[in-house]
Amino acid sequence: MKIGYARVSTQDQNLELQIDALKKDGCEKIFKETGSGKNKERPGLRELMEHLRANDTVVVWKLDRLGRSLKDLIDLVGEFEAKGANFVSLNDRIDTSTPAGKFVFNVFASLAEFEREIIRERTVAGLAAARVRGRNGGRPEGLSPEALNKANSAFLLFQSGEKTVKEISKELGISRATCYRYIEAAKSMKKI
Repeated sequence: MKIGYARVSTQDQNLELQIDALKKDGCEKIFKETGSGKNKERPGLRELMEHLRANDTVVVWKLDRLGRSLKDLIDLVGEFEAKGANFVSLNDRIDTSTPAGKFVFNVFASLAEFEREIIRERTVAGLAAARVRGRNGGRPEGLSPEALNKANSAFLLFQSGEKTVKEISKELGISRATCYRYIEAAKSMKKI
């Protein structure tokens, strides 16, 4: 069975062009969606995945209607293949039921993996170069001077037993979770 998927980003856009092309290609069922392609949790796409069976073919008007990034596209097509289904993009002339279509998608997957590896290598090299210069990545250890003052205040107020954590956090303008964290930090500093 050919199953179409049509998506537009906003209510102002029109699905008719995509739907006409999908019907012309022989899609028996079409899932429609309005929303960003960045969002992986799309109701129409989820419904399509639940409906998908072995030997079905998912058809889209254009690749960017299915996903916004190469990684997302590869992941989705991988999910289709795991269910025994094929994928066709009409305007991009990709059909994973053919050897040429599978080849094109494998090239895409290889390029995406290569890109991830290059980014990882650059990140590792950048962190190593920063360490040589005496800089470490990430958030600095310990509390800032302002946070340290609030931690000491929170600890003293808590230790006195006159106020609850909720009252202390309100007075200091911090969340209750931060208040607990500050109290523990100040308590551990007092032990040193």
